[in-house]
Amino acid sequence: PGHCWAFKGHQGQVVIRLPARVHLTAITVQHITKEASPSGTIISAPKDIAVFVSLLGISGGDLALGENREEETLLGMFTYNTEKDPIQTFPLKNMLLPRAFSHVKLLVKSNWGNPRYTCIYRVQVHGK
Repeated sequence: PGHCWAFKGHQGQVVIRLPARVHLTAITVQHITKEASPSGTIISAPKDIAVFVSLLGISGGDLALGENREEETLLGMFTYNTEKDPIQTFPLKNMLLPRAFSHVKLLVKSNWGNPRYTCIYRVQVHGK
């Protein structure tokens, strides 16, 4: 307990660089249990989570001008449930994206009530 990725407030995001390009299938998020928490609560756990991949939209003309624009594609929105197992896996909508990606973005939109910070203990990205 306490050894987590903590960020200020109830919203935050992280972009994870994968060791290889992956056809994404699911994401797992982990927090501690109420029993393991020194305070007896886990209000710092993430609640509403969105997962994105970035598609770099570069056309030949844009490249010549040195400009690029980044587009994100939503692969899923999930709710981490503090009443369930502390390790929760969520399937991603990857059938729309027949390609592999090297980065995935985890956006935490809210937590379970802690106004000061949010903690995540582990994120696992699954795929082929």
